[in-house]
Amino acid sequence: MQKGRGRTSRIRRRKLTRSSESRGVNESHKPEFIELKKWLKDRNFEDTNLIPARFPGTGRGLMSKKPVREGQMIISLPESCLLTTDTVIRSSLGAYITKWKPPPSPLLALCTFLVSQRHAGEQSVWKPYLDVLPKSYTCPVCLEPEVANLLPEPLKTKAEEQRTSVQEFFASSRDFFSSLQPLFEEAIDTVFSYSALLWAWCTVNTRAVYLRARRRACLSSEPDTCALAPYLDLLNHSPSVQVKAAFNEETGCYGIRTASSCRKHEEVFICYGPHDNHRLLLEYGFVSPCNPHACVYVSREILVKYLPSVDKQMNKKISILKEHGFLENLTFGWDGPSWRLLTALKLLCLEAEKFACWTKVLLGEVISDTNEKTSLNIAQKICYYLLEETTAALQKVSHMKDEKVSLINQLALVETLWTEELKILKAAAETLRSLQTTLV
Repeated sequence: MQKGRGRTSRIRRRKLTRSSESRGVNESHKPEFIELKKWLKDRNFEDTNLIPARFPGTGRGLMSKKPVREGQMIISLPESCLLTTDTVIRSSLGAYITKWKPPPSPLLALCTFLVSQRHAGEQSVWKPYLDVLPKSYTCPVCLEPEVANLLPEPLKTKAEEQRTSVQEFFASSRDFFSSLQPLFEEAIDTVFSYSALLWAWCTVNTRAVYLRARRRACLSSEPDTCALAPYLDLLNHSPSVQVKAAFNEETGCYGIRTASSCRKHEEVFICYGPHDNHRLLLEYGFVSPCNPHACVYVSREILVKYLPSVDKQMNKKISILKEHGFLENLTFGWDGPSWRLLTALKLLCLEAEKFACWTKVLLGEVISDTNEKTSLNIAQKICYYLLEETTAALQKVSHMKDEKVSLINQLALVETLWTEELKILKAAAETLRSLQTTLV
């Protein structure tokens, strides 16, 4: 037998391939991480197993120096390391927040602190943490309008709402920012610009962990449950892992315990929640490939696109669906059309003489073979329509990548989203073909 052709050699090659795909490049030697670890150590945090690294596919994250067991505490961060509204109130901003009426929101307090500390530069106590935060973000609110316009319609609508919300947040906060002028030598508008607040808003929105609710009289009644957790927030998301994360009152630490194992020198993940890719992009600025929770949304307009226009009961059917919440969250997933989508179509496809059975449809009962076949047929037509739309969207993104080189990173993100949706629709189309075969 030739050398390197045996079973042992094949196993070794598979291990090497798998290892090279998952291993990261150690970045713990970089000055910013050395300073961050010193800063954390001064605040009583010492981690011996997780080190910063850069990974293919996910970018910067945390790598295990030793194997991680199921049920193991992967990180435990002392309260002294957390950035909360308590941190803000104890700072020089506290006196201004306390006397401002109406009371600022917890979110505004955190954003104001981040902007002021970033502006302070070398003078900031939080500089080691600020130095490892992203300089920019890729949430839809940060995308160039021409790129955001390429998003799937449901997400584009939410992105526009997000942008409006942040703009209103900035506009409504300007008087409060003006009250802080005594703390700064520069004109307050140059310190608290829209771009500065947008960066701070994204930092909190994408990186904050949930902390037990607190209530301070000097802050508004909005939930005060966000905390920034240096180092811990380097952990990336994977939908395939399970973790338990909480603040432990006895130890005074915010800890994360994993239900998944991890091999030595692999990336350690946490799960941000069972979110689809629209939610992940909207809230965190990334898309998760092969996400089991990913789906393709079907709008009301597309839902009725292939239904008979002569159906005299159509308006009544739409009203019933709306009243019972069946016009929202209609989707195709990896396993085909969702139950909600098929149920909505079955009701819309009810023959006139069967209309009185609409309650049974919503309860999941089979009304007739004809109704089953018709609804599946329309689901297939909708799926094929969305396949064509998705393919066209990908071509549009591809053309823009050639024309707008400066936007290549943003466009690549949108392209990834559409590519995942194309995969889902192809899988759904295959499922629909199988379902139709069983009904013949």
